Amino acid sequence: MSTDLKQVNKSKKTSQRNDNSTESKFVERLIKISRVSKVTKGGKKLSFRAIVVVGNENGQVGVGVGKADDVVNAFKKAKTDGRKNLIKIPITKSLSIPHNVIGNFGACKIIMRPSIEGSGVIAGGSVRTVLEVAGIKNVIAKQLGSNNILNNARAAVVALGNLTTKAQVAKKRDFYPDRVENINS
Repeated sequence: MSTDLKQVNKSKKTSQRNDNSTESKFVERLIKISRVSKVTKGGKKLSFRAIVVVGNENGQVGVGVGKADDVVNAFKKAKTDGRKNLIKIPITKSLSIPHNVIGNFGACKIIMRPSIEGSGVIAGGSVRTVLEVAGIKNVIAKQLGSNNILNNARAAVVALGNLTTKAQVAKKRDFYPDRVENINS
């Protein structure tokens, strides 16, 4: 009987390990940890706020924010928040974006342009981190307006969310290339 229990426990352990390996590998990059304080009647209450970018370096990315009494819990909360806010983005064969795009969030404005292969990520601050975690290797980005790190990261995610492919646009317009050729001839 004890051998049966050992086998059951062993199979449970291996199944739990297999579950972790099947989910796609997400990369978490910490953008900033800031110490924030709340003034109360008894004095100041200190806590930490973490801003984290989560992505799989293959077209999925999300930004999360977490606040807790210690850094580790703030990071964990930010990581789970980032996974909740994941978006899927199209990436070209040259690991760039399909077209020019603008993203706005709050007072921040991000302009992104596709770049030739080998140019790398030309962006600053949190926008660079978002693009790298998303898996985009060749892009030019400029942030205008506010220098707020969180708003710039969210504006970058908004911009990436506005990206579309030719197939998506054709489907939206009910445009099929084979029909056009037949009409013209």
